[in-house]
Amino acid sequence: MMRTRPLKVALLGCGVVGSEVARIMTTHADDLTARIGAPVELAGVAVRRPSKVREGIDPALITTDATALLKRGDIDVAIEVIGGIEPARTLITTAFEHGISVVSANKALLAQDGAALHAAAEQAGLDLYYEAAVAGAIPLVRPMRESLAGDKINRVMGIVNGTTNFILDKMDSTGAGYQEALDEATALGYAEADPTADVEGYDAAAKAAILAGIAFHTRVRLDDVYREGMTEVSAADFASAKRMGCTIKLLAILERAADGQSVTARVHPAMIPLSHPLASVREAYNAVFVEAEAAGRLMFYGPGAGGSPTASAVLGDLVAVCRNKLAEATGPGESAYTQLPVSPMGEVVTRYHISLDVADKPGVLAQVATVFSEHGVSIDTVRQQGKDGEASLVVVTHRAADAALSGTVEALRKLDTVRGVASIMRVEGE
Repeated sequence: MMRTRPLKVALLGCGVVGSEVARIMTTHADDLTARIGAPVELAGVAVRRPSKVREGIDPALITTDATALLKRGDIDVAIEVIGGIEPARTLITTAFEHGISVVSANKALLAQDGAALHAAAEQAGLDLYYEAAVAGAIPLVRPMRESLAGDKINRVMGIVNGTTNFILDKMDSTGAGYQEALDEATALGYAEADPTADVEGYDAAAKAAILAGIAFHTRVRLDDVYREGMTEVSAADFASAKRMGCTIKLLAILERAADGQSVTARVHPAMIPLSHPLASVREAYNAVFVEAEAAGRLMFYGPGAGGSPTASAVLGDLVAVCRNKLAEATGPGESAYTQLPVSPMGEVVTRYHISLDVADKPGVLAQVATVFSEHGVSIDTVRQQGKDGEASLVVVTHRAADAALSGTVEALRKLDTVRGVASIMRVEGE
């Protein structure tokens, strides 16, 4: 039997995503009612600037007092799309204290304080859902939390930031430099006026922390994720990648150690073979590869940002949470039973592409090879080009630990025949 009393929703934040959530709740009200089993009603919208015109939203719903909205006693679900740490953290906690389940898109907060928020939700017997925090419209959190709950995930690798993928794709396809590609991304609305969170990897690192926690059933915080931005990636790097049959992507890579006793989480630019499915992910799209023992290799692909895609994920969570409310149940909470340590970046083993500026004279290659050998780093291929007394030397290694490679590079810098290290990039996906 259909319940007639509506489930009431408080919307915290009404920017690009929030306004789209409100629009869909209004235009698809009948469909949402049918899917949930009860009407769902937008009961209040908390904003900072009440004077701003918000098309399609009843001005009577607008308030600047989010706390009062949550405390008024009739709210069933709160949708938090404010972003940032505060006041979002306090508002989510307040919601739990007043019997309100929460749907959030706040990756930064979940990466930093996810454990505390999950604990608060569990103590109150409420839901905390956050599909929209990781990859926009791509269903990823729920499949990993629920569909793969009986499997063992060993590796997650993916493109989880649309802005950086757009920039790198333009550099690859048009030969543009970093700044030129960034300017185009800004003009098209893919990049913020201050793109630091995207291009320096902070956004991807927050998503990586959330995904690692889900994949490995352990607590991984933002500070546990190694992060390296992509601002130093150059047209020359792409030229080198093409000679290797590769392209360059900013990747989030999460791995369980072979012995199962630790995990690693990292975000950095990497060369990947053109044959790898992630190499063909273009424009501002996201894609994530999940490798599980029983299910094998799964790929999730789609738009990773934007008002409509992110709102789609928010509304999917809203339907699930409302159904749980009607059933007087809760969905899956935090699973951190393994308590695995996060290994430092120095222990990560992968391949490397190193470009050196060297003197163009006999014996240089032998000197460089000796340094690699002394540090236990095996060379796969070497390419040397020289002219007018100067040369470039490109070395691709076999798999080596990051700490060993760092020691190798430090020693190379001390050689009088090495003028400088032009670039160092990891090679993944092989």
